[in-house]
Formats: sequence, C-alpha cells, structure tokens
Amino acid sequence: MDVARLVEGLRQHTGGFAEAVAGADPNVRVPTCPEWPLRVLVGHIGQAHRWAAGIVRSGPTPVPDPFDAEPGSPGEWSDWLREGATGLAEAVLAAGESPVWTFFGPGPATFWLRRMLHDTVVHHADAALATGSAFEVAPDIAVDAISEWLELLSDPITPTMKPSFAALRGTGQTLQLRPDAGPGWLITRSPDGVRWARATDTADVTLAGPVRDLLLVLTRRLPADQVRITGDRDLVDHWLAHTAA
Repeated sequence: MDVARLVEGLRQHTGGFAEAVAGADPNVRVPTCPEWPLRVLVGHIGQAHRWAAGIVRSGPTPVPDPFDAEPGSPGEWSDWLREGATGLAEAVLAAGESPVWTFFGPGPATFWLRRMLHDTVVHHADAALATGSAFEVAPDIAVDAISEWLELLSDPITPTMKPSFAALRGTGQTLQLRPDAGPGWLITRSPDGVRWARATDTADVTLAGPVRDLLLVLTRRLPADQVRITGDRDLVDHWLAHTAA
C-alpha cells in the first residue's frame, strides 16, 4: 500500500471516527474497550497520532496514557482529531526516506503511518459499536490491516513486549483466514512463533467470510461466530484469547 493510500485511509477513518462520536455521550462505555468511556477512546486516537508524529520528527518517547489525553469538549473533538491525523501525515511525508525509531528497530516513517491507520480503523469500529453508527472499511485497507497485524504478531521481538503472545507458539497447528475474494492468510503456530503467508490451503481450522468481518473477528471486535468456522474451534478460541492488544 503506497503512502498516498495510507494518508487517504488515515484521513477517511479519522473523519469517520469523528462522525461516529459526534453528539454522543462522552461517558458512554465502549463495549469493545470496556474500561474506557468514549472520551478516553477519542483521546487515545488524537493522542496516538500526535505521539507517532513526535517519534517521526524527534525520536521515541514513552507510550502515553489515554486517560491523560486532553481532546477538549465534545464540540472540539472533530477538529482536534483531524488535526492530529494531518500532523502525522505531514511528519511522515517530511521524513521521506530517513529511518526513524520503531518498536522493531530503525525503519521507514511509513511504519507509523500504517500502524496508526490500522489502529484508527479498529477504533473507528469501536466508536461505531459504542454509538450505534455504521462502520465500513475498504477491502484493500482491511486486507492490509490483517497482514500488518500478522506481521506484528510474527516478529520475534513482539513476545518480549507482550509476553502473552508467546502462547501463540505451537507445534505446527494451522489457521486459515479465507476472505470471500482474493487470496487468504495461512497462519502456522510453530515452536519459534507465528509464521504466516498469503495463501489459501487446507488447515486445522478455517475462518471464512467478508474481509471486513475477518478483520473485526481477528481484532476481537466481532464474535468469532460472525464468520464461518470449519475445523478445530478450540484453535480459534486459543488464538483470540492470546491476541488481545
């Protein structure tokens, strides 16, 4: 996915998020982030975009606490959210090819644009669920969101940052994500960690459905029964139990 599409997607989903929370009760609980009222979810999005932009410009800083974010009054949320997304896009474009800090070592500034796009997509779904709004995501963005999530899970550094992910190691068990269109994802739980490939093949368990729904199940925003499951359901339950971000 090129930079222009990442920027477009970030702006679209930040705007969609802003529309989903417009006029909503800031204290309503977010069902898929049950410890957060809506105002904290709003704060997290704008805060995360600004934090990532700061990393691109100046280097790493501690991960901020979303409860410390200051998004302003609900009437100010829309502008504040959009300003954060614009600032991140501008920082990434200004960085060009210069490497920046990432969780996994020096990398392109687009790492943060892509990471924040997909974080925003998932939290856009959270906002829609909390406020009863519609949520849609373009297939190409949903596909890239699934691939990016699997890239994060399969990096050997990830379990050192979140030890629960080490439970995804296995003895060769396989899970297949099969979208209604295009190639799927074949995931293998190896002794060394998660391995995956864009492929469609037989597996111990297959999850099939629209790519939007596969993304939302994989990120625990929809129950697994929202897609078609064939094979070992225990593998699905184990995977979801150990991939809470």
